Amino acid sequence: MTDPAPLDPARLPSLDLLNDTHSFPGPYLFKVIGADDRSFAARVVSLVCEELELEEDPEFTIRRTASGRHLSVTLEPTVPSAQSVVDLYQLLYRLDGLVMVL
Repeated sequence: MTDPAPLDPARLPSLDLLNDTHSFPGPYLFKVIGADDRSFAARVVSLVCEELELEEDPEFTIRRTASGRHLSVTLEPTVPSAQSVVDLYQLLYRLDGLVMVL
């Protein structure tokens, strides 16, 4: 397994923009696209639950590409702050098999 490339800070949303466009605490939509393997979706949901200290999984959906190579996990957990959103993005960018986070 190789280490992921360093995260470019320009890829993260700014705290000012997040605070201007969202109310915190509140829901925030994440779409995480990665390799369609047996555990990618579980790793995404687990990471979000652990970081936000959730007692149960947030609702999520999974969509697979027609080719079967990738899948997207869409979830909308309640996050306490803009900084929590940025922290989650930083963790999601480190996931094995990640293609993109929206």
